[in-house]
Amino acid sequence: MEISAQGRYALRALVDLAVNAKDSALPLREISERQNISERYLEQIFARLKKADLIKSVRGAHGGYLLTRPPEEITVKDIMQVIEGRLAPEVEPEKHSEEELYQQMAQELWTKMESNLYQLLESITLADLKERTLELRKENNEGYMYYI
Repeated sequence: MEISAQGRYALRALVDLAVNAKDSALPLREISERQNISERYLEQIFARLKKADLIKSVRGAHGGYLLTRPPEEITVKDIMQVIEGRLAPEVEPEKHSEEELYQQMAQELWTKMESNLYQLLESITLADLKERTLELRKENNEGYMYYI
């Protein structure tokens, strides 16, 4: 089970949006530059997130993207389901074979793993990731001495 590049980038971009959008739309170019992700690739990802109503776009000179809900109300599960779909593989067992029992057992295992993973992802919000990002930013800036 692997999260695709689109899933990883979507999560990074939405955390960036949660951290840096201060009540105003954030241009995709800025997110692209900060995250070192192609702007065209982010456009594709944001189209899917917009269709799922996780973000909205604002046109004009101060245009860009905003979250449609507060970061406390958007979970990692919400994002992953839009980008990744189901995480458990679908197994189509052969009818009336010994292999069918093993495939059924495997499907039950994948489904249980997916359910447990979704429970974990549902417990983590963008607000949690925003807070951790800000903590890491602070930790990384401590210890530096600035001289003028």
